[in-house]
Amino acid sequence: MNEILSFNHVTFSYTPEEPDARNAVEDVSFAINKGEWIAIVGHNGSGKSTMAKLMSGLLLPQQGEVRIKHNILTEENLWEIRSQIGIVFQNPDNQFVGATVQDDVAFSLENNGVPHKEMVQRVQEALQQVKMEAFINHEPHHLSGGQKQRVAIAGALAMHPQILILDEATSMLDPQGREEVLTLVETLRKEIDLTVLAITHDLEEALLADRIIFMNDGKKYEEGTPAEIFSLGDKLLQFGLDMPFAMKMTKLLQAQGVQLVGQHMTEEELVNDLWTSNFNK
Repeated sequence: MNEILSFNHVTFSYTPEEPDARNAVEDVSFAINKGEWIAIVGHNGSGKSTMAKLMSGLLLPQQGEVRIKHNILTEENLWEIRSQIGIVFQNPDNQFVGATVQDDVAFSLENNGVPHKEMVQRVQEALQQVKMEAFINHEPHHLSGGQKQRVAIAGALAMHPQILILDEATSMLDPQGREEVLTLVETLRKEIDLTVLAITHDLEEALLADRIIFMNDGKKYEEGTPAEIFSLGDKLLQFGLDMPFAMKMTKLLQAQGVQLVGQHMTEEELVNDLWTSNFNK
C-alpha cells in the first residue's frame, strides 16, 4: 500500500536500432516504499545514472514499466509525475541558472506557473530547510561545494516532491561537505517523510540506506540490507567496488592475529569490538 516507485522488467538501450546493442539497463525490477532511503550502487557503466533518468522521466523504457505511486510513467503524464520528483546531480554548477540563490531556487517554480506570492514563500521555506536562508541574495558561484549542493537540494524541495533522487550528489564534495549534505537529507527524510534514492559508488554513503540495489553491467545483481550486501565481501572488489573502511581494517587486523567478532561495517562497530575483545578483559 505504501509503494511509491517501482521498476517492472525495465530495459533501456541508448542505441536500440543496432541489432547487437548493449542494454544500459536490462530487465530490472524492484519496488520502493514511501519514506525509504534506497542506495543504488555499482561501478561506472553499471546502469546507475540511466536508472536515475528513467525514474525522473528524462528517459522512457523501451521495455517494461516505471511506476510512480502505481501510475505508469508515460509521455502523457510525464510532467505531472515529474513534479513529484526532485533530482540533484553530481555537479551543482550544471544546475544553476539564476543570478542569485533566490533566483535559482525559484526557477523551477516559475516554469511551473506557481503564483508569485506562493513562490516567494516556497523559496524562503526551502532555503530555511537547508539552512541557507542567510545566503538568499548571494551569487551561487561564490558558495562552497557543500553550500551549492544545499541550494540544489532547496531547488528540488521547493517543488514539494515526494521523492528525492541524489545522482552522485556528494561525489565532488570534501568529507565535511559530504557529511553535511547527507546529514541534512536524513533530517529532511524524517521531518517531511521524504523518499530518498541515492545513486552512488561510495559504499560508505550506502551504509545510510535501508536497502541497497547492487547493479552490474546494466542488471540488478543483488538487493538487500547493507549487512546483506556487504556480506558479499570480496565479490564487491571483483565488480569494481571498494569495501567500507571499517571492513577493510577488520580484515587487516584479523590477518595480524587481532581477535575480532565477525565483520564491521562502521568504525564505531570496529572500535567497540576492539575495546570489548582486547582491552576490556
